[in-house]
Amino acid sequence: MKLLRWMFSMAVLSGLVACQTPTQPFTTLSGLRYADFDTVVDGVENELYVLTNASGMEVCITNYGARIVSIMVPDRTGTLQDVVLGFDSIADYLNYPNNFGATIGRYANRIAKGRFELDGKTIQLPLNDKGNTLHGGPNGWYTRMFRGEQTDSSTVTLNLVSLDGDENFPGTVKASVTYTVTPDNGLLISYQATTDQKTIINMTNHSYFNLSGDPSRPVTDQLLYVNADRFTPIDSLAIPNGEPVAVAGTPMDFTVAKPIDSALVRTDYEAIRNGIGIDHNYLLNAPGDMNTVAASLFSPTSGIKMEVFTDEPGLQVYSGNYLDGTQIGKKGIPYAYRTAMCLESQHFPDSPNHPEWPSVVLEPGETYQSQCLYRFSVEP
Repeated sequence: MKLLRWMFSMAVLSGLVACQTPTQPFTTLSGLRYADFDTVVDGVENELYVLTNASGMEVCITNYGARIVSIMVPDRTGTLQDVVLGFDSIADYLNYPNNFGATIGRYANRIAKGRFELDGKTIQLPLNDKGNTLHGGPNGWYTRMFRGEQTDSSTVTLNLVSLDGDENFPGTVKASVTYTVTPDNGLLISYQATTDQKTIINMTNHSYFNLSGDPSRPVTDQLLYVNADRFTPIDSLAIPNGEPVAVAGTPMDFTVAKPIDSALVRTDYEAIRNGIGIDHNYLLNAPGDMNTVAASLFSPTSGIKMEVFTDEPGLQVYSGNYLDGTQIGKKGIPYAYRTAMCLESQHFPDSPNHPEWPSVVLEPGETYQSQCLYRFSVEP
């Protein structure tokens, strides 16, 4: 990796104007400096991996939590914009608890009371969200150092071994996430995992998107489409509390693209109140179909559109309800209330306690596999 980085740096430096000095730090298109991510955490060397395609798209990934740090794509004027939230350095990721751009495991989303039954045994997980377990617990995979290998200019794979008893989950799990920048300005995320004991698994990516390219600007005017006729209702702790509900006739209906704010203003609707906005799992109309659009987001400001494809049965849609301006992100910009959207491919929240829903159980000898593609384009 360091050799590839050196060769790439030399190629860039050779094309710079004469006033560029060799002592200046090499930076990415998004303004990130390699030096700000070059350290050792928990005995693992941290890196900043840069993925590109021939169209000029750039994605930056780091080991800590196998995270997306930046995504640069062109707007309607051809200007590259960074469309995800994150930090300028590994120090900020370590110092300020967050899940910006992180790989989530072992179990994405919530498990009620952190408790579930597996083969007649009650598993109790540590609690980290109002008496429940969220995103694998307080030391979930978003806090772990993955070991990365960049195979070419567009692909990197990050690996993690999660030992038996990690956050009290059974079984030693070997997991990987591969990021690939595609020729048509997509970012394909491929997950794999195996286990030596029966366990549960549900992986996703927790990127916060603001397609305007201006993370100080609310996303409430951006147009959201979700290819789902039903969603799972939640209680005030964001735990599913009933059978899936039809979106038709409710503020949760995004089967036709409309501004996000059209739902957020409907605080008279219980689901919006309980989610403090949108924070719900949608049951996709084409589960398992990577060729059908699961959702899309469009910024009328920048013209950038993002389509989501996944082979998962569900999609968590979250409207940045807990962003409050206390986290200072890239370029010193505070991340304020509802300045980002998350579209997280997944199995349903609390599935271990709902045997009637698609199973999240992984057996020895099986391989967990999941994919999600975020594809970017421009509209007038």
